[in-house]
Amino acid sequence: MDGLIGIGLYTPAEAGRLLHVPSAKISRWLNGHTLKGREYPALWTPSVQLNDSDRTILGFRDLMEIRVADAFIRAGVSSIQVRAAINYAREILGEQYPLSAERFRTDGRSILLRVFEKDADGVERERLLNLFRRQYEFKEIIDPLLKTVDFDDHGSPKLWYPAGRRVNIIIDPLRAFGQPIDGVTSVPTTVLATSASEFGIEETSIAYDVPESSVRRAVEFEHSLN
Repeated sequence: MDGLIGIGLYTPAEAGRLLHVPSAKISRWLNGHTLKGREYPALWTPSVQLNDSDRTILGFRDLMEIRVADAFIRAGVSSIQVRAAINYAREILGEQYPLSAERFRTDGRSILLRVFEKDADGVERERLLNLFRRQYEFKEIIDPLLKTVDFDDHGSPKLWYPAGRRVNIIIDPLRAFGQPIDGVTSVPTTVLATSASEFGIEETSIAYDVPESSVRRAVEFEHSLN
């Protein structure tokens, strides 16, 4: 267990709830799948590996990678192209999980342009090239994702504000195994929201010695995940 402290722990269902991405899709991305007789390998290997377990468990860095990968796929990029971008970005940036690295904000457009110029058969894909031709188009995808993340001195994500910075809810892999916590008191939002639903906001505030505003914030955040 000691080796799992500080990296965050999430099942695909928990990750899907936080990211608003179907858990089945997350499992396919990280385990690979077969469709119509064609095999699709995993986009990357999850950062958490449990001995003697077939369960898929994600770490905080996996959450951050999924956010970017999902944004690209929503923009019309295929999972095959996303995988190619990840592999190429690893080489260029020297990062195991490059999409969520701070440097990807500045170098990612060049990486994607190089990857998307041709497909596996050498055929140019102008539509994909157009998607990343202009800087502002790339920034429209990346900036909203990375502006809610704090990075450490090495450019790796260390904190995420899943509801935005103005809503002081934090996901910190060093606290509460990476579960969402109130930014003021560090109490998990699910604890506060569950208590509030049973005992009310005022009683929960007293019981956990937290401001009522923190309880309300936790309740609103947990409701937004449903």
